[in-house]
Amino acid sequence: MTNRIDLKQDEMPDHWYNILPDLPEQLPPPRDDTGRAIEVLKSVFPKRVLEHEFSAERNIKMPDDVRELYFQVGRPTPVIRAKRFENYFNAPIEIYMKMEGYTFAGSHKINSALAQAYYSKMEGVDLITTETGAGQWGIAVAMASSLNNLKAKIFMAGASYYQKTYRVTMMKMLGGDVNPSPSKLTRIGQELMKDEKNKDGSLGIAISEAVEYALEHNGRYNVGSVVNADILYKTIAGLEARKQLEINGIEPNYIIGVVGGGSNYSGLAFPFYKDYKNAKYIAAGSFEVPKMTKGEYKYDYPDTGKILPLVKMYSIGYDFIPPPIYAGGLRYHGVAPSLSLLMKDGIVQPRDYDQETVFRYAELYTRMEGYIPAPETAHALPIISEIAEIAKREHKKKIVLMSFSGHGLLDLGSYSSMYS
Repeated sequence: MTNRIDLKQDEMPDHWYNILPDLPEQLPPPRDDTGRAIEVLKSVFPKRVLEHEFSAERNIKMPDDVRELYFQVGRPTPVIRAKRFENYFNAPIEIYMKMEGYTFAGSHKINSALAQAYYSKMEGVDLITTETGAGQWGIAVAMASSLNNLKAKIFMAGASYYQKTYRVTMMKMLGGDVNPSPSKLTRIGQELMKDEKNKDGSLGIAISEAVEYALEHNGRYNVGSVVNADILYKTIAGLEARKQLEINGIEPNYIIGVVGGGSNYSGLAFPFYKDYKNAKYIAAGSFEVPKMTKGEYKYDYPDTGKILPLVKMYSIGYDFIPPPIYAGGLRYHGVAPSLSLLMKDGIVQPRDYDQETVFRYAELYTRMEGYIPAPETAHALPIISEIAEIAKREHKKKIVLMSFSGHGLLDLGSYSSMYS
């Protein structure tokens, strides 16, 4: 076979996959301790998105207009076999990358942004608000808003805003109004700015600001990770990958990826979960923000301002202020509730890797394959070394499918600091 597996546009799936009916136990429901949080959800989430959040329907039809938007931004994306990277490990492994960096937005984030922007437009509003960490989600929302003739107000974690200047520029070119968070644009932002520890911001803070701004300006809040609806829309990647592998007779032994809030990995892995019980599922995160390996499975707030309902997830605390690591998309304090449940049951195994280790693998992959991974994406690469050692020990071929969640061409400034 060739190094690349493509689908034609008319072969792209026309439904999203909802894992909720297939989870090993019922997902603990959100909890409203303030008495206001559920009403906030109803006010700022697009109604259709909120319906999907709690839907028991396994397969949900994509609107034709959303499907056309997927085509517009480069879907379907290819699966690439990383043969040179395989050779480096000198082990009986095959490595397949689902290349979400091939979308016009440069990452998997556009898969959900297009759906949420479309459903927002259907409600007659002209404003979307959102948060972003490293900027991948912000770019996706700016692009989706532009393609749907909407305005986008984007709150970007302060540390990343000043580190990721090219991503900020791309958002602005796409029409997004980008603001470092915490900001003076919201009451929550003004209050948090009084404490020096909050100066670098966090996704939790940016979420609070985006929700407040939507409430105050009759906008709709579009969420970039963690929630079930966001994961649902991102399963287009996993559904494509499953079809691409199956038509070539390839059955993965390992499905791996990186976790910021969990939607990237879940978007790839969930469509395999029901029928690929023998596969091993491994998710990597940041050693500097160890929510998966040192977090507690508990009810916690998804946002620092405690506006949204409590959800049960692995978390290191809603008030955790992460260090300004170069992989800004991994700075979130919690893990998606559905993914957390699978982790709790031992179905998904967590890993954490430090910046230095991840950079070495990002550099290695780039030199082997000629394609630069986003710092976030690169956190999954060390898992392959672990699998290669197992393959050598067992003298048995291992097939790996990895979510290549985004390219690193807009992260060269962050990478360059590792050479100084």
